[in-house]
Formats: sequence, C-alpha cells, structure tokens
Amino acid sequence: MSSIRNRSQASFDWISFSLYISLVVIGGLMLYATEHNQNSEYFVLSESLKRQLIWIGISLVMFFICLLVDWKVWLTFAYPIFGLSLVLLLFVIFFGVEVKGAKSWISLIGFRFQPSEFAKLATCLALASYISSIRFKIGELRSVLTIFAMMIIPAVLILIQPDAGSAIVFSSFLIMFYRAGLSPTIYIFGFSFVLVFIFSLIFSPYLVILCLLIGSLFFFLTQLDNKLLWLGAVASLSIAAGILFYQGYEFPAIGGLGILATVFMVYLIQQRKTTFSIALMVSVVMLSFFSFGSNYAFHNFLKAHQKDRINVWLQPEKTDPHGSRYNLVQSQAAIGSGGFQGKGFLNGTMTKLNYVPEQSTDFIFSTIGEEQGFIGSFGIILLFTSLLIRISIIGERSKQKFIMSYAYGFAGILFIHYFVNIGMTIGLMPIVGIPLPFISKGGSSLLIFSMMMGILLKMDMSRMSRV
Repeated sequence: MSSIRNRSQASFDWISFSLYISLVVIGGLMLYATEHNQNSEYFVLSESLKRQLIWIGISLVMFFICLLVDWKVWLTFAYPIFGLSLVLLLFVIFFGVEVKGAKSWISLIGFRFQPSEFAKLATCLALASYISSIRFKIGELRSVLTIFAMMIIPAVLILIQPDAGSAIVFSSFLIMFYRAGLSPTIYIFGFSFVLVFIFSLIFSPYLVILCLLIGSLFFFLTQLDNKLLWLGAVASLSIAAGILFYQGYEFPAIGGLGILATVFMVYLIQQRKTTFSIALMVSVVMLSFFSFGSNYAFHNFLKAHQKDRINVWLQPEKTDPHGSRYNLVQSQAAIGSGGFQGKGFLNGTMTKLNYVPEQSTDFIFSTIGEEQGFIGSFGIILLFTSLLIRISIIGERSKQKFIMSYAYGFAGILFIHYFVNIGMTIGLMPIVGIPLPFISKGGSSLLIFSMMMGILLKMDMSRMSRV
C-alpha cells in the first residue's frame, strides 16, 4: 500500500506546478508595480489591486479543487460544458456589460466575468473528447468538418461582441488538430493564405501574383527529371520577369510567367502527374484572387481606425506616433529604457508616470521590460517556454488520447496568448488585446488558466491508467 501511495505522490508534476506558481507570483508583483504610488506606503493597495488579489485567491482555490476532481468527470461532461459556454456567449451578446465598445462581460455581485475565457476551456475539453472518441477518423471529411465547426462557432460568437483578440486564440486548436493527424497540406495551404493576405496589404497584388507564379515554377521543377538544367532557365526567366515588372511592364511579366507555368502543367499532366499539377495551378489562381480581394477589402470596407490598427503592425511609418501608434511607441520606449538589467522593482519611470496605456493588462510586459530589463524579460519567456515544454511532455507520456489532445489544446492556447501579447508590445504582432497568462490583470483569464492547469496536472497524476 505504501508503494502505491509513493508512486501516486511521485506522479505529481512538481516542475509544472512550480512554473505555474512562479508566473502567478510574478504577475502579482508586476501588477503591484504598475499601480504602486511612490508617494504612498508600500502596503497601501488600490481597489483594483485588492480585487485582483481576490481573483488570485479564487484561482488558486479552483486550481486545487481541479486537482481533487477525477479527470474522467471532464471527459464525461465535456459536451454539456461546451454547450453551456455557447449559451453564455449568446447571452453576453444581448445582455452583457459593455466595456470599451465590446459586450464581453457578465457582471455578478461586483465582479465581472468574461465568458470567452470559459469558452476556451470548454472548447478544449469538447475537442479533446471528440478527437478521442471512436467516431473521430482524421481521414474522413465529416470528422474534419466537425472539429473545425467546434473551433469556429465560438470564435464567431466572440467576434460578434466584438472581441477579435479572444477570437484569434481559437486558431490555437490547429496545434491539437495537427497532433491528432491532420494533413500538413492543409496547414501549408492555410499558411499560404495568411502570407498572401499580409503581403497584399503591404504590396501591390500584382507583385504578389508575380511571386506566386515564380514560386509555382520552382514547385513544378521538383517534378521534372533534369532539374538542374531547368533550374537555370527558370531562374533566368524569373529575373527577367522581375526586371520587366519594375520597369512598369506588369502584365507582360505576369503573362509570360503564366504561360510558362501553364506549359509546365500540361507537360506534367502528360507525364501522369495530373493531381499535383492541377492542384498547384488551382492554388495559384485561388491565392491570386484572394490577394486582390484582401487588398480591395482593406481599402474599401474597413473603417479608418481598423486600417490604422493593421498599419501599426505592417506599415507603422504610415501611422501617427501620437495617435494610433502611441501605445506601441510608448511600450517600445519603456522596454528599451530598461536596458540589460532594468531600472529595478518599483523604479520604472514610464510606468509610474502612466506613459504606457493599459500597462496592467495588454501591455504589462512593458513594465517587466522597463523594471527588470533584458534579464527579466528573457526570464519570463524562459518560464513560459519551459511550461509549454512540460505540458507537451505531459501530453506525450499519457496513455489516454483525451489527455494528450487536451494537453496540446492547452499548450496551443497558452502559446498564442504569450506569443501574441509579448509580440504586440514590441511591434511584431498586431495590437489585438490579448492578456499575458497568469500575469496580466484580469480575473477571468487567471481563473480559467489556473483551472486548465489544475485539470492537466490531475490528468497527469492518472497517466499510468489505461481506462
């Protein structure tokens, strides 16, 4: 009996627990740093910080409760929990409290709760349950459409609020799908659309099409016998087309490459490589139309402030540093002013003088950068990266497909949050309003991430079970 008890105790992942607690403690200290008034006493807390401390307490209690609940409960009730999350998302659209232009909150006894955070946990559980069921077959179209529908429906409901940042997080479940065996071709195709969308907003669609045709020619080369012979010819023709394009002869350059690509397609079809050839050309045509559509929609359908948000990310030189780019400018200045070692805890001048907007929520990483410098910033990134690795290890060492799928779903959510949040404070990602897990102020986010962590560690404690 004692050996069984010792094995049970040893199964608890103390490393992951320590990483979680470390991030929560750092979050509390950084929130204190953002709101501390240098003219007041150290232990005088603002009402906002007191409320956050209550949320930290609630989150820790829920974390330990999740450690006591049998993990099979979450498998059994995954679909009802998912259904409840959809009901809450619908409820908040009509009856939610509006904050900063978005109806994303439900107010209850003085506290506000964000259903979109709960939806992340619920969707993760439901997807893991479906992927681990006998009904799921990754090679069947029905199964693929089902998992995408389960991912997209809550994201659309959140977009209606509107809350684009939280909606983007649901794309993280693509990591879970990939681990479940979804074809890499789908990811390549989807990634191509993302790249075309981005480049179509920065450059002319005609230039994007030229690049697509050049890329297709090199893909065609992979199917030919005399690759080196054709490589020189294709490279020379591509350079010539590029020169023509920049001389103002756009249509002759595009037309010439288009004809060459068509010749390659016909030749490979004759060589019985029909599927590859047609799929490649259809992809080029689709991406070309998508390029024109993205560029047209950006310039004709988006409002001025929406264009500015995208331009702050992709073309900051076109935005006003005192207007739409102000948040990013101040955030970068605060992080840069920290240098290598930082200014020290509670010594962040830009933080104390409120130069950085939303410094306790979306831009809390700028406080870390200013006060703790490169060392502290790198330390935060290292903690998150270590936690992601531990979560992946938990997923891989489990004998249950449900646990593995849940682990990768949780890892995806955590990764998108921390990557986008840190990226947007330094200008690498668009400013979409995503909190830094365990650190940013926000009770809903901290509560749900703590619950997800507790559920995962409880699952890991049962990893030796096959039932």
